[in-house]
Amino acid sequence: MTSKIKYIGEFRCESEHLQSGSVIVTDAPTDNQGKGEAFSPTDLCAASLAQCMLTTVAILGKNKGINMEDAYAEVHKVMTAAPRKIGEIVCDLYFATGHTDEQKQFIEKTAMTCPVALSLHPELKKTVRFHFG
Repeated sequence: MTSKIKYIGEFRCESEHLQSGSVIVTDAPTDNQGKGEAFSPTDLCAASLAQCMLTTVAILGKNKGINMEDAYAEVHKVMTAAPRKIGEIVCDLYFATGHTDEQKQFIEKTAMTCPVALSLHPELKKTVRFHFG
């Protein structure tokens, strides 16, 4: 078992990562009866894409000289109304300067084939932009 999730009331859940004991609380968004005081489950899904992209590039790029210092992502999640679901995840990935064209191609391919990207439904639009320097 990886995690234990408990409904704690007021449209909130508490998720415990069993190996580390770290806890994440989710809240329904304000446009769906929540208070918006924490990540919503769909916020976490969108954030997970960017986190997985950065982590996978770091792991696989470690021995290729990929500079991950100060790398970060900005994520925007777009919901659809009927049915209510994530319609698009817009992700801007930022990397330091000095990458060769070969390294840039590696970063882009690695990010787009990270485990979360491959696990999301193919109909989910993933708009990913890469920024170097």
